[in-house]
Amino acid sequence: MARKRGRDIDGWLILDKPLGPTSTDMVNKLRWAFDAKKAGHGGTLDPLASGVLPIAFGKATRTIPYIMDATKRYEFTLSFGESRTTDDREGEVLATSDSRPTDEQIRSVLPALTGNVMQVPPVFSALRVGGQRAYDLARAGKPPELPPRPARIDSISLVSRPDADTALFEVQSGKGVYMRSLARDIALACATVGHISVLRRTKCGPFDLSHAMTVDEIALDKQAQTVDNANALPAPLLDAATALVDIPALAVTEAEGRTLVWGQSLDPATLSHPMPAVSQEDDFLWRAMIGEHVLGLCHVRDGRLRAARMMENHEFFGE
Repeated sequence: MARKRGRDIDGWLILDKPLGPTSTDMVNKLRWAFDAKKAGHGGTLDPLASGVLPIAFGKATRTIPYIMDATKRYEFTLSFGESRTTDDREGEVLATSDSRPTDEQIRSVLPALTGNVMQVPPVFSALRVGGQRAYDLARAGKPPELPPRPARIDSISLVSRPDADTALFEVQSGKGVYMRSLARDIALACATVGHISVLRRTKCGPFDLSHAMTVDEIALDKQAQTVDNANALPAPLLDAATALVDIPALAVTEAEGRTLVWGQSLDPATLSHPMPAVSQEDDFLWRAMIGEHVLGLCHVRDGRLRAARMMENHEFFGE
């Protein structure tokens, strides 16, 4: 019988991603180091970006969509005077300007870029255009015209001005916001051009830098493991359900939990713990729990409580 590929490992590793490798590079490297059967990440960081990269193993991969949709926080440095093909320092210079905005000018343009806005993604992005990645078309000398996309930017703060050529910002945003586009748009709104020269993610959903480990803090060399600790993990993992801590908890009995796990529905009026009326709207999610253990997520559809995404299956109940 062929050996299964990798171990069944469940949980989150929050990586402080270094500059250079892609997010996929780091997932592959850590999957190998942990000898994990299944792994993924909760939100891409560009090679020239560092910071919080949540990496999910096993059951935790089921919660990746909720991390992708979660609020994120970034710090970036905007360098004025040059626009680049990639909207960061990796690209070729497109245009130059001698104009440098004052602090007051910068602050005056930020409100118009905050809230629910339409944002043009960078040409060098992973978006598909006619079945091809935008960055592949751009590298082939055929940069696509990308239409504006809805984006939610909660706040933009000018943190400091190290000099006339640079400005440091802190941004909190929702899903799918491109910081490179935001930096480009801030410069254009100030009647100049610019690009991101430094980008760091400091928060992703419930995870921030206090949870993060650097590559040097993770035992990536499997050859260094001895026979005695061959099953030890290269680093401790956070519980797979940690990604769901911001979702309200709903206590259920074992019988109710079994019903949800098996894909059947419940009448909200007969639950052991009554649900507030607001929670019965279609978009409202609950974290179904038996004691301190998270079974998964549920919601009300057609007047019935149903599983939205379960982390456990019937084996949890010994069935």
